[in-house]
Amino acid sequence: MRGRKGISILAAALSLSFLAAAGCEDTAKHTVQVRQPAPTPQAQSSTAANIGALPFPKPAPNVQELVATPHPAVDALIEQVQATYDAGQQAYQAGQLDVARKDFNTALDHLMKSGLEATGDQRLQELFNRIVDTMQNYEMEAEQKDEAVADNGQDDMDNADTSDDTQTAAQPESAAPIEEIANMESLPATDPRLAAMAEKELISVGHDQPLTVNASVLQYLSFFESPRGREIAELGLQRAGRYRAMIESTLKKEGVPQDLIYLAQAESAFKPRVVSSMGARGIWQFMPYTGEEYGLRRSYWVDDRDDPVAATHAAAEHFRDLYEMFGDWYLVMAAYNSGPLNVARAVERTGYADFWELQRRNALPEQTKNYVPIILALTMVAKDPLLYGIHVDPDPPLKFDTVTLNHSISLRLVADATDASLDDLQALNPQLVRGITPNQPGFNLHVPEGTGAELQKEIASIPADKLTIWRIAKLQSGQTLGEIARQYHVTVASLENVNVIDANDPPAVGTELIVPTAPPRTRLVHYRVRRGDTLEGIASRFDVSVSELQRWNHLRTERTPHGRLLRIYENSYPGGAPIHATVSRRARGSHAVAATMRKTSQKTSGHRAVEHRVLPGETLWSIAHTYGTTVAALKQENRFLASRELKAGDRLTVEPQR
Repeated sequence: MRGRKGISILAAALSLSFLAAAGCEDTAKHTVQVRQPAPTPQAQSSTAANIGALPFPKPAPNVQELVATPHPAVDALIEQVQATYDAGQQAYQAGQLDVARKDFNTALDHLMKSGLEATGDQRLQELFNRIVDTMQNYEMEAEQKDEAVADNGQDDMDNADTSDDTQTAAQPESAAPIEEIANMESLPATDPRLAAMAEKELISVGHDQPLTVNASVLQYLSFFESPRGREIAELGLQRAGRYRAMIESTLKKEGVPQDLIYLAQAESAFKPRVVSSMGARGIWQFMPYTGEEYGLRRSYWVDDRDDPVAATHAAAEHFRDLYEMFGDWYLVMAAYNSGPLNVARAVERTGYADFWELQRRNALPEQTKNYVPIILALTMVAKDPLLYGIHVDPDPPLKFDTVTLNHSISLRLVADATDASLDDLQALNPQLVRGITPNQPGFNLHVPEGTGAELQKEIASIPADKLTIWRIAKLQSGQTLGEIARQYHVTVASLENVNVIDANDPPAVGTELIVPTAPPRTRLVHYRVRRGDTLEGIASRFDVSVSELQRWNHLRTERTPHGRLLRIYENSYPGGAPIHATVSRRARGSHAVAATMRKTSQKTSGHRAVEHRVLPGETLWSIAHTYGTTVAALKQENRFLASRELKAGDRLTVEPQR
């Protein structure tokens, strides 16, 4: 079975067999009490009825030896390394990148110089992996942060080349919901009526894993009735519609409870690019080393933890493996959160293979003590949301065609060829961290339903080695080859050559043109949000997506933060300005062309003047930057600007200087 390596090694090391007697000084102090997993309630819904043969109820196996005798040197080393690692995380969160880097390196030095083999102790191995993965994640983020942004007092923007990548690296969407909930210092008071209401729900709804109503669960049920809790639950239940059928089918196939879908809801609200403070990613929040054990690849181009389908298969297998170890679904959830070794050690120390007893005895990490009650409370809310005052309209399931590729291709070219927006393509392929598919035969790309054949047809005439840089444009009414050439920073001759166009026989409106663009370079731009700006307007201006703006700047809503300096990673092209608002209508979909242009009656200074209609959110500076001119030149050409501010709908005469 794929991915059993880490689990099987741990299982062998622990020799899981819960015996009351034997061989361990700690268990000799008291009788080991094992509580059997609660029997499965009679399924009362078609979903629950179709679960198939689940591996419960099943007696928890006896254990002769849970863990090896503690090694004082290992314990001391772990304490020292953990403290240094925690200091590094605090420094990073405070913006002290150099201090954080030093602390992480020091933590690794402690491990490497100790003379102890990390692979000889599961705790050392997990700590080593966590430090390395954290360093990698933070370094990737640091590469994209401002190095030294000098405000020139005029443009509110500074440009700096950051890489030669053909695409911009995708950034995390937001923090993991479970971290916010589990780490809350205070919870709302429990409504006295809630217990009776919850008990009644247990009888009326179907469920295929044990559900419990106690004080811990009730306090989180109360939270989900609060404004913030309701907001979190509604978002997850809304987004669940995109993946529910796929997840439930996968869990059923693996023979684990389909109600475990609510674990993913708590972990991520079904947002594929959520990243936790510890570096876990995706809707199932896999840490890198656990993901790799279950076949989730990570590379410069792809992180399969962000792929809902691949990650769901991995999570289902992981649940099955954990159940084979612990024989209890509550302990499975606890182990999923804090690692199987933490749970096994808690059982060994206390003699109780029961989550609630381990919680009562403070034998588990603080977050893990809250984790299981949160999942149970959210499960109950999700099964009868109206009972808790939650109204939700689930998103429709994601529908797509799958195109098997043998070469890398840019999502921007895919957008051109399918009339899909870049946001839609990124939502269908969240594992593509740089907006480009890996150069590996057999990669499956998801495109909007009904567009797969069109994509294959459109790209058939483009050389394989150009699929990552060339574009496709449709000739619009009133548009010339010269305008398309300037838009993409290519020559008219190159357009005519690639598309076999006779200069004396111009193409008709609607003709699909291959645009042989040069490889772009990604550069960091800083933009100060002005009054009237919108995220959609800014995104359109810089040829990026709204979701990219939100990820790069950690924005949770589409509300425009007035006065804030935004980070924008845009593509610039040799010999010209970056692509801004005048990108292909075909590629932008609903975000179409931000600037509309038409010929004027004269030419001035060797450049053809154009007319620009001002859209909401645009400024004189942004328009000047788009056309390669200056604010002063715009004011000179448009005298009315001397007496009033620029407004949406104004028509400007612009003489591009490029």
